[in-house]
Amino acid sequence: MAMACGWPAMAGSQLQLLSTPETQQLFAGAGRNISVTFYNPGDENFEAAIHLRVFQTSSATAALLGEWPWRKLEVLPRQTILESARLEFPAVNAETKFLVQWMAGTNCIIGKTEVLIYPSNLLNELKLMFHADELGLLDPNNLLKPSFVQNHLEFLDLEKTALEDFSGKLAIIGPFESQLQIRGGLPKAIQRIAMKGVAVVWIQPPSNPADDITPSFYVVPEAKAAVVIVQPEMIADFAQNPAAQLNLVRLGKLAVRPAPFALPNFASQP
Repeated sequence: MAMACGWPAMAGSQLQLLSTPETQQLFAGAGRNISVTFYNPGDENFEAAIHLRVFQTSSATAALLGEWPWRKLEVLPRQTILESARLEFPAVNAETKFLVQWMAGTNCIIGKTEVLIYPSNLLNELKLMFHADELGLLDPNNLLKPSFVQNHLEFLDLEKTALEDFSGKLAIIGPFESQLQIRGGLPKAIQRIAMKGVAVVWIQPPSNPADDITPSFYVVPEAKAAVVIVQPEMIADFAQNPAAQLNLVRLGKLAVRPAPFALPNFASQP
């Protein structure tokens, strides 16, 4: 969307808000960073004070929550810049869509950014699925535990016991910094508990560029349960990323109740 506001100070200037491939997903609360990319396709500098308007939207309505000054922005000709704004979003009970409108001054719309806001209790579904002795967590880098504790999600710390002794319903293993952090015998121990009927979500260490291509996750069935192998990108930035927490819940459910995969639904196509 090009600038066409007719301000003397910006005559001939343009600024575009480049769209992002995915809608940003954030938790409700203060200090949430919204990423945005601007591009000046013109031959002159763009310079203006940028304001933000935030709307809570639904399929039929858009309610204005507020308008705030952000910062003075200067973009050189043919320049692309990546910026971020820290905003506060109100508490929500479920996934809720918001719209951030970027404006030059107070009346000239540059573009908009869609954001999905989530409540902080996404892990509660695991709480409903498992009792304290049914959920085990082996988290050597303490990346998952703080969120579990914050959500009052009880679990057995598998760093304090032999993994083979765990007889609950689901064991979450990882993430790991590297292959070197995986202790000797861990793969065999995971296989043994899966053969006893314990479902496992095993989060892998980061891969190397020379490694074979692997899917983001896949299911390995054992005698009585399944092991879901997960790439670390799926739970990255776990404490601050709603998508990561939703992924872990879905992967846990898949491990406990594995189902065969099928082709996408093409029923709507001719």
